[in-house]
Amino acid sequence: MTAMEASRTAVLVCQGRAAADGRIAVGRFADPMAITMLRDPERVPVDQVRVGTPSAGWAERVDYEAVRACAELMVPRTIAIDAALREWPAPQLVILGAGLDARAWRMKELAGADVFEVDQPASQHDKRDRIGGEVPVARSLRYVPVDFTGDRLDAALAEAGHQPSVATTWLWEGVVAYLHHPVVAATVITVSGLSAPGSTLIVNHQSPSVLAAVGRVVARAMNASARRRSPWADEPRRSAWTPGAMRRLLGGQGFTVTSDDDLLGLARRFSSPVRHRTSLRTGRIAVATR
Repeated sequence: MTAMEASRTAVLVCQGRAAADGRIAVGRFADPMAITMLRDPERVPVDQVRVGTPSAGWAERVDYEAVRACAELMVPRTIAIDAALREWPAPQLVILGAGLDARAWRMKELAGADVFEVDQPASQHDKRDRIGGEVPVARSLRYVPVDFTGDRLDAALAEAGHQPSVATTWLWEGVVAYLHHPVVAATVITVSGLSAPGSTLIVNHQSPSVLAAVGRVVARAMNASARRRSPWADEPRRSAWTPGAMRRLLGGQGFTVTSDDDLLGLARRFSSPVRHRTSLRTGRIAVATR
């Protein structure tokens, strides 16, 4: 992905949430906004997953399985993050790598918060086109264009009106794995410098796994055989973090990790499907406070 291209993995995540809405972990998971941000061709595999009937063609079946697997992953991840946002509220919420996140529109708990959505310019342009005239429930919503590999996050947030003297909840979901270790570390340093006492950092990261790496190779092969461009073609995995390594990274910048749960355990707790155990086991949600 470059500054000129919108994120394709963001679309897959949105498809997964749309496919799960009203079907999986009902009463715990909901994202009715997801389907509204998808274009007609993107809704086809979502509708198939929702009724449990894939098309007969191989290419369509590959699309179906990708969305179904993503739905299974999104449910525990979303429930856990939403719960953390409710438990650790702040006047400011900064979403790092927002993609097609709909929390500013669907979480009434953000009515008193200023939300800053940070993402690369092409993805933000794509999202604003998709969201149309939908009015957020958040007190305010500000788009902050940033390329994590080259732009200064602190300068961009300052220009958007972020106040470092006010407590901030930081959400970093579905991004860390696509960044090299030095970029992740540099971003945490910047976030620390902008975090007043009472701030919280919620990080979705991936733990190292040979099986997960093999699974990604298989997924790319399936897309190639179906003559589909892999969603990860321009967004390869670049870093993995053990819980200990993440704890040391955050602790070194003044954060105290209060929890770091794997998605498999969370899925079982939420009575969510666990067919793709390896992907669920390696995905993690860490919550750190200061």
